Amino acid sequence: MTLSPVQDVSGRLYLAVGRLSRSLRQAGVPGPGHGAISALATLVHFGELRLGDLAAKEGVAAATMSRIVATLVEAGYVTRESDPVDRRAWLARATEEGERLVSGVRSTRVQELNRRLTRLTPEAREALIAALPALEALISDET
Repeated sequence: MTLSPVQDVSGRLYLAVGRLSRSLRQAGVPGPGHGAISALATLVHFGELRLGDLAAKEGVAAATMSRIVATLVEAGYVTRESDPVDRRAWLARATEEGERLVSGVRSTRVQELNRRLTRLTPEAREALIAALPALEALISDET
């Protein structure tokens, strides 16, 4: 089977981004897993959210998000309270400790990525810099 150039680029980019992301996560600090950190980072970014809205932003089922948030609440990274508008729903908000955790994880992973970038040739770094607007455009419709 012969792949078109676009399929080849798409496949290579998908694998490279996924592997880089996983590698940076593994270089991070111990603590909550990726799903929990991702949900927490979303709460830090957007502020208080209903669990259903958080689940939608994270692309997971509401039951999954409920378990993730329960774990984060137990660890002290998130507070959860009933929605005053709809008592059947829950609102989640990152605590100060949760915000510090997200900041620390980002810092650790950004430092690791910076270390790896310094190992690249100047030409490879320039190519990455030139590609950033295109990569950012790929995710711009997700927020």
